[in-house]
Amino acid sequence: MAAALLEFGYLFVVLALTGAAALRLGLSVIPLYVVGGVVAGPYVAGRLGLPYVADGEVIALLAELGIVLLLFFLGLEFSLDRLRASGSEIGRAGVVDLGVNLPLGIAIGLLLGWSFVESLLLGGIVYISSSAIVTKTLIDLGWIADPESEPILGTLVFEDLAIAVYLAVVTSLVLGGEGGFGAIGRSLAIAFGFLGLLFVAVQYGTGLFTRVLDIGNQEAFVLRALAVVIPVAGAALALGVSEAVAAFFVGMGFSASGHRERIERTLIPVRDVFAAIFFFWIGLGTDPMLLTAAAVPLALAVVLTTPAKVVSGYVGGRTYDLSASRSLRVGLGMVPRGEFSLVIAALAASGTTPVMREVIPAFAVGYVFVMSALGTVLMQQSDLVERLVFRGESDGVVKGGQ
Repeated sequence: MAAALLEFGYLFVVLALTGAAALRLGLSVIPLYVVGGVVAGPYVAGRLGLPYVADGEVIALLAELGIVLLLFFLGLEFSLDRLRASGSEIGRAGVVDLGVNLPLGIAIGLLLGWSFVESLLLGGIVYISSSAIVTKTLIDLGWIADPESEPILGTLVFEDLAIAVYLAVVTSLVLGGEGGFGAIGRSLAIAFGFLGLLFVAVQYGTGLFTRVLDIGNQEAFVLRALAVVIPVAGAALALGVSEAVAAFFVGMGFSASGHRERIERTLIPVRDVFAAIFFFWIGLGTDPMLLTAAAVPLALAVVLTTPAKVVSGYVGGRTYDLSASRSLRVGLGMVPRGEFSLVIAALAASGTTPVMREVIPAFAVGYVFVMSALGTVLMQQSDLVERLVFRGESDGVVKGGQ
């Protein structure tokens, strides 16, 4: 017990130091939390004979709570009425995002001589943006209240729903088609049945969501909120459904309850602690030595998929009738990759080919690291990017709609 407590103490020391460095440098804390995890993990500190943090089940569980709470807060900002009102825009922006980025990832894999299933895994890794990282950065930069947040959040919702279908299909393919189309159909039926129940609860359960948190004591208020979102996310995961999507729906339920501002005020510190552990955990599982095996696909993917995401996000922003400059911000906001890419990599590691077992997981951790850092920096420096992109146009065009 003492050793475990010391290990967690070491984790929080590293988080505190990297957070302080980020503040001093004026950078987002996210990539530095990831760097802290790499340095303090078994593949760097451990190999140097220094104290290190092991990638165990407890830290993985705490990281999972970070994902759940980040997506819960995302749902708080995205009410069901807002989702219905912009449903057609979400669909159009999401289809463009899917149609550009998933085929591009598949094409990169085929270009490298990989099989179709291996290429499909690569396609999923480069397609799905990180809801956790994007949401945290939107909040940190204050974009959450700006017009560009709506297409970003809408596209993230579309991606999370699309990835549920994707994971059901590729799981069957990677495991050799066990169960065939019948197994895929059952998985999809369970997933969408569960999400359908959540949708109904959000649609008709506003009074229930309100009564659950209708209490003055702050401690009881926090515990009740967590007692709803965490079990629902856990049930979703047990059924093979994205816990992130489930937490998002719960957040939408509470968004119309009249308690949204109080939830944000009381739970933000809790969310930020677990979110920090999540980003640290991403780095913890990264072995820098294995990245050399994936250097070529990694470099190719970064060079090709970064502008592809920006372009598809820009088109998504224009779908919402945003100005050119705000649409560019939408594209920049979709660049970070993260948690779902690592889920796909873990699935690939259970495959039967060397590419699945070794190259794709190494590629995924390197890709997530690069794209999370690059994406947050691009969002932070969006004003500079706008000036570079629109340097040949008048200020009126650049600032239009702002």
